[in-house]
Amino acid sequence: MSNTAVHPALSEARGPRGGASLVAAGAFTAIMLIGLVYVGVNLIRDLESAPAVGWLPYALLGLALLIALGFEFVNGFHDTANAVATVIYTHSLKPNQAVMWSGLWNFLGVLFSTGAVAFGIVSLLPVELILKVGSDAGFAMVFALLIAAIIWNLGTWWFGLPSSSSHTLIGSIIGVGLMNQLMASGHDGTSGVDWNQALGIGKSLLLSPLVGFAAAALLFLAMKVLVKRPELYSEPKGNTPPPLWIRSLLILTCTGVSFAHGSNDGQKGMGLIMLILIGTVPTAYALNKAVEPAQMQVYDQNAKAAIAALEAHKNGASAFTGDPRETVTRFVGSRTLTPETVPALQNLIGLTAKDVAGYGKMADVPPAQVGNVRNDMYLASEAIRLIQKSGQPVLAQQEAKALTDFKGSLDHATKFIPTWVKVAVAIALGLGTMVGWKRIVVTVGEKIGKTHLTYAQGASAELVAMTTIGAADMFGLPVSTTHVLSSGVAGTMAANRSGLQMATIRNLLMAWVLTLPVSIALAGSLFWLLRHIF
Repeated sequence: MSNTAVHPALSEARGPRGGASLVAAGAFTAIMLIGLVYVGVNLIRDLESAPAVGWLPYALLGLALLIALGFEFVNGFHDTANAVATVIYTHSLKPNQAVMWSGLWNFLGVLFSTGAVAFGIVSLLPVELILKVGSDAGFAMVFALLIAAIIWNLGTWWFGLPSSSSHTLIGSIIGVGLMNQLMASGHDGTSGVDWNQALGIGKSLLLSPLVGFAAAALLFLAMKVLVKRPELYSEPKGNTPPPLWIRSLLILTCTGVSFAHGSNDGQKGMGLIMLILIGTVPTAYALNKAVEPAQMQVYDQNAKAAIAALEAHKNGASAFTGDPRETVTRFVGSRTLTPETVPALQNLIGLTAKDVAGYGKMADVPPAQVGNVRNDMYLASEAIRLIQKSGQPVLAQQEAKALTDFKGSLDHATKFIPTWVKVAVAIALGLGTMVGWKRIVVTVGEKIGKTHLTYAQGASAELVAMTTIGAADMFGLPVSTTHVLSSGVAGTMAANRSGLQMATIRNLLMAWVLTLPVSIALAGSLFWLLRHIF
């Protein structure tokens, strides 16, 4: 096929829409409009309940939200396009139907997401920037990493390269962390990043494409052995849709990938949006106002149990008498346990309990205290996480349970995502899917293998992608929809001995290799520049 020829599978996107397509488009538009109204009403209501802070925080809030949702919009047409490639190129759905269907399930995936991935991403950021997210350094951090991610995503999209938004965002976070540490002390910058957390996330990003390639290839070979239906392994004939059972399977896998993408990738912007909201309007978003009286009592009980659990690990140190925040912050930044760490953490836990004591629910905490209370809770939670992760000090089973229970209370109060934020991200992802899907779809559908995608190949690649992404979401790990699905398609082509277009594979590998260093350098440079501007 020439570079200017339009594949038959894409021709419907240029032609007139039928009645069914118009109805679907109208329904999708109505859902988006209702969602926008819901977001606007809830945001205005939250801002009205907060004390007046002048026009500047609201201006920064609007700009930061626009950039954060812009990242999710770009993520939509950059990553979600992978989910619709197989159903389009097998004629299971027409392009306009496919992108609207995928957009809808991305929307639902975001709404039903757990939030674990969102806060896993946030935990990579330097703790001192998170605690001061409303400062000039905090805003420089958020703007730098989001703008860097958008620039790289747009660049790779323009060239039709299925690059990973997950890689890009994590690279941007690492770049900000390194530059923050270099600017702070002039040292090597390694303590500006939680390298253990980054390594865990890096492994999931590195291994998921390999899993996608191997699992899709094995599944395809298993299907050839177990399912003796020749039409399953032949390329589509003209524009004729596949048999109903094959079509249903392909639409099901497209649905699963779209939902899993929304529940995993959609969260990556949520955590950053929450940092933006906390930084600009802390009185409205720093603490979870849904924490009710019964949960406040449990919080107090868990705090006392956590203090008691740490008592045996003071190693003879006397009670901490100064401000514990600096000592605990130093521990979280360096990951080095000192004799002062445990008594300081005990003191900090006691302060968090004292700060909320006597209030019927979290919403009753006075506005002037909200920011400090949230920071103390977040700092205590991070310290407990690092103690549990390092195994130092060594805790008995009951002690470990007490700390886990208290960390759960802390996270419930500070690591939450309002429904309107999920709706806003879902709208951005859904609209992005509908706008810019074609470049990536063409790469996945036409430029990975040397032969046309068969029904079995499309189903194998998407079934593996759906399962892999869904499992990663359960464990709070970010994975790349782009890499899992495109590597799955390549795996089925290799298993079928169809041949691979090495120019495309080389470009995909180049994008995969370059994404982290480029995004690190870009975000670090932007952070340095914005720190000086702010």
